[in-house]
Amino acid sequence: MESAQFRLSPAQAAFCARVRAVAESDLVPLAAAGAPGRVNRPLLAAMGEHGLLARLFPAAAAVSTPAPDAAGHRAEAAALDLCLLRESLAQVSTEAETALALQGLGTYPVVQNGTEEQVARWLPKVVAGTAVAGFALSEPGSGSDAASLSLAATPSSTGDGWTLSGEKIWISNAPEADFYSVFARTTADAGSRGVSAFLVPADRPGLGGEHLDMISPHPIGRLTFDAVPVTRADLLGEVDQGFRVAMRTLDLFRPSVGAFAVGMAQAALDASVEYAGRREAFGGVLKDLQAVSHSLAEMATRIEAARLLVYSAAEAYDTGEKRIAGRSAMAKLFATETAQYVVDAAVQIHGAVALQHGHLLEHLYREVRAPRIYEGASEVQRTIIGRELYRG
Repeated sequence: MESAQFRLSPAQAAFCARVRAVAESDLVPLAAAGAPGRVNRPLLAAMGEHGLLARLFPAAAAVSTPAPDAAGHRAEAAALDLCLLRESLAQVSTEAETALALQGLGTYPVVQNGTEEQVARWLPKVVAGTAVAGFALSEPGSGSDAASLSLAATPSSTGDGWTLSGEKIWISNAPEADFYSVFARTTADAGSRGVSAFLVPADRPGLGGEHLDMISPHPIGRLTFDAVPVTRADLLGEVDQGFRVAMRTLDLFRPSVGAFAVGMAQAALDASVEYAGRREAFGGVLKDLQAVSHSLAEMATRIEAARLLVYSAAEAYDTGEKRIAGRSAMAKLFATETAQYVVDAAVQIHGAVALQHGHLLEHLYREVRAPRIYEGASEVQRTIIGRELYRG
């Protein structure tokens, strides 16, 4: 369902249907064959072959190195298109959705701020699904408080670069990614103004890591930096401006986290409507029980409200509204909290069958929890919203 304001165009609707069809026919089997908690390279390669990864980077479809636009920035995906892509994939395969999203999250700092050489080296491989990207921001002592990160970038003795020393944690695709967008402190005691961003290939000496065994099925790990060398050629943007690099990427992706959540919630609702329509109990079918029908109605209403908030925030980003932080925070907050509610309600409607390993809702129940934490926990989103109320 879409409101009149956010009704999809025929082309958008056809694209969403094609994504779901490709996911059902080709991506679901590859996702099922992958090892939980590990990067699924065959899945990424298939998404590259179907052109789904290219949709993350529209300018890459024509040339390997996108040309800057009138404002001096390389073309990026429309936020609404990104939301439609993520929502459509999430309805069918959360594994495929997350693999695609992580490619975008790890690569966009390069697309938005990298040099021509950096873009030319890595973007075609990412689009083809042959290179895996990682976004290395979080640390043990500064999860959601990204401005307080402490990974140290110490000037090298030769004066032409730095060495990175410290640790990153909760990093998606770590330690299997081929390169990372890494955020490190180049100026001490400067908060967000003393952070720089670097493109760090995985084969740099001193870079190590390990997998973390998490409840979420996608790969998450720890990275360790033991005097990892980087030079000015590895910078993403300017020295001490790395926090802006991170926020620019997160501003684009935050509404689409909400779209991921909406897709999961829609999958849970669809399963519940189908199940309640055929499950016989108490002398009839479940859907005829008022308690069940009211629960389904509440689920559907919250999903539609979340979807419209996500589309609205994405449209605000695409039309260049200056104050989008609050809108994006509302979209992520409401959509992820809604998805948690809907999946839990769907489990309740299904009963014990939904708790069996391998059931769709058992999978969604594990998957739905993490988006309320990553890319800014719900409490952080409420703080952003509250702060925006008093601006201007």
